[in-house]
Amino acid sequence: QVQLVESGGGLVQAGGSLRLSCAASGRTFSNYAMAWFRQAPGKDREFVAALSWSGGTTLYTDSVKGRFTISRDNTKNTVYLQMNSLKPEDTAVYYCAAARQLRPAAQDKGFTRRDSWGQGIQVTVSS
Repeated sequence: QVQLVESGGGLVQAGGSLRLSCAASGRTFSNYAMAWFRQAPGKDREFVAALSWSGGTTLYTDSVKGRFTISRDNTKNTVYLQMNSLKPEDTAVYYCAAARQLRPAAQDKGFTRRDSWGQGIQVTVSS
């Protein structure tokens, strides 16, 4: 499996920006599709964004389209989530995940409990 460590979270005012990073180690990073999920208090974990191993395919949940951008740097074994125009409803613990195959038609986009997940990082957006 891949080991994943998130960074870049914190507290920001509504309308502000944050960039999350997820550093991977342990396996060939470029072989994996990558994704970000989030879990707000009292809610289930939800898909946010994903991209294929090449970066050629990107997916976003509707609520973040036009505000968030997922990208990867395979030379640095890192995936990023640039979050702009943040809203209080974006407040959650954000998780990075790695899977061998991106499945755009699946609800979980191919990222299951058996895949690799980071520990999560808190993002809080104040109003």
